[in-house]
Amino acid sequence: MEIVTMGKVLVPAMIENLSDVYLVESSSRDGEVRSIRVEEALVDTGATMLSLPKTLIKDLGLKRRRTRTARTAAGTVSFGVYEAVRLTIHERDCVVEVYEIPDDCPVLVGQIPLEALDFVIDPVGQKLVGNPDHDGEHMIELF
Repeated sequence: MEIVTMGKVLVPAMIENLSDVYLVESSSRDGEVRSIRVEEALVDTGATMLSLPKTLIKDLGLKRRRTRTARTAAGTVSFGVYEAVRLTIHERDCVVEVYEIPDDCPVLVGQIPLEALDFVIDPVGQKLVGNPDHDGEHMIELF
């Protein structure tokens, strides 16, 4: 169920350590896939990627791949880019790298995962919907 608060679109999301998924599926790893369920991930069209607080990155056991620089309202900052996860929202999933954000920030779902999941924000209904250009069905454009 989506939660709409003062113009914000919040959605439940499942985030899984993709390395664990591959290892468990190939029987190279015993045990479970490290995952987290976020009840209120903020859909943020001003964000680019999937951004997670440091604590959740640690809980998922993600490895840092590189450092990048970003412009923010507070100025220029460096942040970690972590290995890919499987993100699932409303029964659609995609693979996306994770950007690190401070622990006092919510999980942010940005434009790239929205594109991969083929969702758009309905500004009138203030909710996440399947892309109307594709009749709401999950479709990828390959051209």
